[in-house]
Amino acid sequence: MVARAPVAPDHVRSISPYVPGKPIDDIARELHLDPKTIIKLASNENPRGPSKHAVAAIAAAAAEITRYPDGNGFALKAQLSRKLGIDPAQIVLGNGSNDILELATQAFLRPGEAAIYAQHAFAVYPLATQARGGVGIEVPARDYGHDLDAMRAAVTRDTRIVFIANPNNPTGSWISAQPLEAFIAAVPPQVLIVLDEAYYEYLRRSDRAPSLAWVGRYPNLLVTRTFSKAYGLAALRVGYGVMSLEVADMLNRVRQPFNVNALAQVAAIAALADTEYVEQSRDLNDAGLTQIYQGLAHLHIAYLPSRANFVMAHVGDASRIYQSLLAQGVIVRPVANYGLPDWLRISVGLPEENERFLEALETALAAAPSVHLVARAC
Repeated sequence: MVARAPVAPDHVRSISPYVPGKPIDDIARELHLDPKTIIKLASNENPRGPSKHAVAAIAAAAAEITRYPDGNGFALKAQLSRKLGIDPAQIVLGNGSNDILELATQAFLRPGEAAIYAQHAFAVYPLATQARGGVGIEVPARDYGHDLDAMRAAVTRDTRIVFIANPNNPTGSWISAQPLEAFIAAVPPQVLIVLDEAYYEYLRRSDRAPSLAWVGRYPNLLVTRTFSKAYGLAALRVGYGVMSLEVADMLNRVRQPFNVNALAQVAAIAALADTEYVEQSRDLNDAGLTQIYQGLAHLHIAYLPSRANFVMAHVGDASRIYQSLLAQGVIVRPVANYGLPDWLRISVGLPEENERFLEALETALAAAPSVHLVARAC
């Protein structure tokens, strides 16, 4: 008798796993390139390297890695509480903010119930929904961003979660505070609203919504943020959510006991205190966006203005352009899986990396004369 492997539920078997940006070492092996010559502009990472204070904190804590981390993250929550002016009990730490998104679906979504998200929004929303046997409702985008009126209209008695990304990945679109709060106020209180602010620190201060203050007025609001982007700690996987005490209680019931490692916790504490690093990162990003915009305009390539640390560019035959860039040692992100087969997403790098990308793109476009170019921002 032939042994058979266990059979997973249909909703799990039908999941298409999340595919991250190509690592430098993979491209070096596949294309026989020197890894030192490859630049990665695919995963929206901070190109500066981490804060020196975070690195020092990791080194100091390394001698204690035989011990389990603080499963409650007391010190990190305390630091977040002081910085953000919120009750530590309203904070749930995660293995990246992605973990908080997963915990939300695990705690509040049952098989057959619905989660709503926008077309062209972060791929983890449908993945997390499907993993719980939930029904994903994708609402068509408006100008590559969230159509809040249509998303509110999509809410039914079966809806349990609504995901909003602000700014949105991969399009870089952004929702101002007034319409965003109006939407939150209009959603029934039994529906959890997950406001994903992974790129919050890259926003100009005048563009930042007072979302944490809203949590006190809307107990069904959960705000997620991360240390992977502007704080430069992507490899350590540490993020957090801010929510009502009732929602935090539910997430803590399903959270893994030690979901944020000890080195990540001490590095995040140090990163929070290094405000100069974050401000310099934002300034570098603003300059990089301008550099890429100007370069794309020079090449007559349409792009979407972004409020995050990446730009989406309309290049036509994106698969071909992507492969040409890879061959030149430049890794960007194709977004066909987001329903955008003619576009590429480019993370903002250091000035010399941005220039290298633009030069490689010009070479790729010259080899693909059939590409339809548009000399304007979308």
